[in-house]
Amino acid sequence: MDKDTENSSSDYKGNTEGDIRKLVIPDEQGGLRLDQALSALLPEFSRNRIQNWIRARKISVDDAFGTTRMKVCGGESVRVEIEPDPNATPDAPEAIPLDVVFEDSMLLVINKPVGLVVHPGSGNRQGTMLNALLHWVPQVAELPRAGIVHRLDKDTSGLLVVAKTLKSHTDLVRQLQARTVKREYLALVYGEVDRPGTVDAPLARDPHNRVKRTVHTMGKEAVTHYEVVERFPGLTLLRCKLETGRTHQIRVHMQHIGHPLVGDTVYSASRRSHLRLPFPRQALHAERLGLIHPVTQEFMQWECPLPPDFASLLQALRENTVWEA
Repeated sequence: MDKDTENSSSDYKGNTEGDIRKLVIPDEQGGLRLDQALSALLPEFSRNRIQNWIRARKISVDDAFGTTRMKVCGGESVRVEIEPDPNATPDAPEAIPLDVVFEDSMLLVINKPVGLVVHPGSGNRQGTMLNALLHWVPQVAELPRAGIVHRLDKDTSGLLVVAKTLKSHTDLVRQLQARTVKREYLALVYGEVDRPGTVDAPLARDPHNRVKRTVHTMGKEAVTHYEVVERFPGLTLLRCKLETGRTHQIRVHMQHIGHPLVGDTVYSASRRSHLRLPFPRQALHAERLGLIHPVTQEFMQWECPLPPDFASLLQALRENTVWEA
């Protein structure tokens, strides 16, 4: 990859001036507490940090200091003084190979392999896609989350877009918020799905297991459209189209309608069936990605083939040579 390139996940109006963010609260966030609205507009920062900034008078609303209890109406001008996290450890660049599908001065589209963590977290400070980006595209160190605007789970393969400039980051985030980014996945699920459909079920963190998500009436809106690609005895290959992009969305939604993903030990471990395929991860692949280029305004789309393990599984199913565990 060429390292010599030209110099959040939210829809915000404004700009970044050093460590100052200027934003306008969207009308649709009217009625939320200030910290809730800012958590949606500045997802790269935890709500706890935002609340601390409010208490420390680092956040003003229409030229008056905000409070942790105040609610917004929509349309307010907000000034946020970003303070460095004193406990943060700088992420280190690492020369991890990346499969680059497309690159220009604004964007990077990557085919993420199975097993690669996208962003450092607890227990995963090294060996992530973010570490690789810091090596190959050093200028992304100046961007929120190193230009990463959406993620894939560690054991999900496929396409991701990364911003290389603040302009493209802001534009991509706005496209995600407007739901104009096209994201299509291939998913192999248990059960025989008869017809296409839509799952419109809000998702929230599981109160009993913080790693998991669950359908909950008080959760965030989540919508997945699906259609049948291929059928096998007791299994169906689906194409899932995301309208929203919540954590584990396809995995939870498919479990919710009684068709958990093959290989998903988190969301299908309790499934009782005579059919258990010997596949070591969730059978999920981000096959297609489409978006409007931030500069040219041209719609662009990419597609990447299934990884070898997923392709081999489907071929074995077609040849009826898969062993049941």
